[in-house]
Amino acid sequence: MKNILVIDKDRCKSCGLCILQCKKGLLSLSHEINKQGYHPVMIAEPDKCIGCTMCAIMCPDSVIEVYREED
Repeated sequence: MKNILVIDKDRCKSCGLCILQCKKGLLSLSHEINKQGYHPVMIAEPDKCIGCTMCAIMCPDSVIEVYREED
């Protein structure tokens, strides 16, 4: 099973709540700047995501979606 994390970077406000909730410590703020002037969240190693969905649940703006795909 492969987990896919989709982040709407243009809507992310860099609050960091998802970063704190990631059990694997995979999320961080990127160096790029989105349309709102924030550094959106990014996942460095998407293949290590366990698909727990805690990041998506914690996001106040619902900019993260987690999908599971069978190999």
